[in-house]
Amino acid sequence: MNNTHKQYLLGIFLLAICSIQAQKIDPEVNSMAEKLESKVIEWRRDFHQNPELSNREFETAKKIAKHLKDLGLDVKENVAKTGVVAVLKGSKEGKTVALRADIDALPVTERADVPFKSTVKTTFLDTEVGVSHACGHDTHTAILMGVAEILAKHKDKITGTVKFIFQPAEEGPPPGEEGGAKLMIKEGVLKNPDVDAIFGLHINSGTEVGKIRYKPGGTMAAVERFVIDVKGKQTHGSAPWTGVDPILISAKIIDGLQTIISRETPLVNEAAVITVGKITSGVRFNIIPESAEMIGTVRTLDPSMRELIIRRMNEMVPSIAKTYGGEATITFQNNTSITYNDPDLVKKMLPTIEGIAGKENVILSKATTGGEDFSYFQEVVPGFYFFLGGKSPKTEKAASHHTPDFYIDESGLLLGVKVMSQLTLDYLNAQ
Repeated sequence: MNNTHKQYLLGIFLLAICSIQAQKIDPEVNSMAEKLESKVIEWRRDFHQNPELSNREFETAKKIAKHLKDLGLDVKENVAKTGVVAVLKGSKEGKTVALRADIDALPVTERADVPFKSTVKTTFLDTEVGVSHACGHDTHTAILMGVAEILAKHKDKITGTVKFIFQPAEEGPPPGEEGGAKLMIKEGVLKNPDVDAIFGLHINSGTEVGKIRYKPGGTMAAVERFVIDVKGKQTHGSAPWTGVDPILISAKIIDGLQTIISRETPLVNEAAVITVGKITSGVRFNIIPESAEMIGTVRTLDPSMRELIIRRMNEMVPSIAKTYGGEATITFQNNTSITYNDPDLVKKMLPTIEGIAGKENVILSKATTGGEDFSYFQEVVPGFYFFLGGKSPKTEKAASHHTPDFYIDESGLLLGVKVMSQLTLDYLNAQ
């Protein structure tokens, strides 16, 4: 065989490899996803126009459950109050993969100029508020409903079992209630059958449609809510020396807490944040009050840094108050753990995402200090959580999540349906 012949065969071989790589998505799945796109958008608009707050997603859950039952799936309702879980068994025995979508909305009045704009109002913490899907959970729900329809009609392609988890209260349950991923796990959502891996996505208003962002390891922060109660001594505002000012103590505590981040935390390792978001104290301009309350959050991406920050806050808060003649206590509530993408699972499934979206559109990103209770699932089983582009190419600067002007370009939903469908098939069929 001469060199020319060898080069010819090598070229044919390389062309074949390229062709295989270009065919990462099953042609039938691809075709069905494209046919379903308008239906997915229709579902999304319905959820968007009829949003419900955490642990109150009653009508949302009914619509989800009806769709899943119509597909012939084994459906369980009222999981973790308003959650819906469905099981699809493939044509052959194998592992079990879970797919999760969150379904709750936020107490945010929508300003986005869309024909399906939310005009819903309700009472939240004794205040009348607007309600809207200002974080994009409506898109997650619609995408997973589309994935369920595709996989239910292609059971013959599935080796194993798929568990669809429609989770309420990702934004956190109302005060005094349980909810979210923690309660779902407590009620056995990852059991019977036991889940081997879990996938989730989040639409992102700042990432252009057609692109996907991901990060192995810690990708979103652990979130702590803290409450600081400061006690002073009430007196007339004209004679502060006759009392103990809890407002002044609060200011000193806030200033001191920031030195934990700026002077004690190794920020070259990971980012960390301490934010005081609410202060309540006093009733009148000329009265130094008896007490003050501060509420805030801690965000960390490294377990050892989290431990350091919380330890130092516990030490610093009462000490500062004592220095100024008062008292202070601090309590913590863990809202989410670190959203940790299993590196081996990411490495295994990344070729699927790159094959569908195009390698140039799949972006390795830095971690964010936002939180996600998908992290609790990842503490139990390996998980992979990534970000799906929802920003229109015509938009220069997109509004942030959790704001009145939040907007998603619906043309990004199709890629989410394709990727989640194919991730499921490739994970299960690679056994």
